[in-house]
This record gives sequence, structure tokens and C-alpha cells, in this order.
Amino acid sequence: MTPPEILGTLESALYAGDLAAAESFYADILGLPVIARQKGRHIFFAAGESLLLVFDPAATADGAPAGARLPVPGHGAKGPGHYCFKVSAQALDAWRTYLEESGVEIEADFAWPNGARSIYVRDPAGNSVEFAPAALWF
Repeated sequence: MTPPEILGTLESALYAGDLAAAESFYADILGLPVIARQKGRHIFFAAGESLLLVFDPAATADGAPAGARLPVPGHGAKGPGHYCFKVSAQALDAWRTYLEESGVEIEADFAWPNGARSIYVRDPAGNSVEFAPAALWF
């Protein structure tokens, strides 16, 4: 039996104990629109046609409380995670300049063996955040 088609990534999650710092980075510096937030639990951002979900791992580890309207299972992570924003290859220099001017340290900027280039930074929670064109994989 062949599995049904997967259309892409709808959402991906990172974890941060300081949601205000995460919001400052993703909304104020990167310009992602906030689409939902629950104080002390999560903040969700639109990222093109997908979503970046940032959860406080202490609030989501045990899942939704008994009887909750939305019985989301427990989830979380320990240590830094990774997220890659798809950007155009032509925009990488502008992103590097913008990030540096915004006080965000560039952790790495290099070309992959296939010729694609990636820029890496860290968010306030220590997550690895990458900016790369789709040519990195496709």
C-alpha cells in the first residue's frame, strides 16, 4: 500500500522558557506576525505558508489538563532545537546585514557542497535558526 501524499510542513515547534524574549526576536526583529498566544504557554507565528510554534516546555510537558477542550498530548524538548526559514538566495546578503544591524550575532555563514548558502543565528532561548534557499535541498 502506498501512503497518501504529504504536502509539506504545516507547523514546526521550538521551545523557549522566556516567551517574551522569543516574541521580541521572532516578531520584533524577524517581523513574523503573531497569530496566537496563550500567556505562559505558547506564542505562534506565521512564517510564509507555515507556522512556527514556540512553546514554554515547562507548560507543555504534561499535555492538556484533564477535561481540557483540546486534549493536546504532552510535548517538549530539552536543549536547543533547530528551525530553518526558507528565503531567496538573493536575499541572504540583505538578511545578514539586517540581522547584524539588529544586534543579532551571525554564528555561521557558509556555502554547502551543492552551492547553496546558509546563515545561522541563535534565538534568545539558544535555538539554532537558519536562513537558506530551497536550493539547499531541492
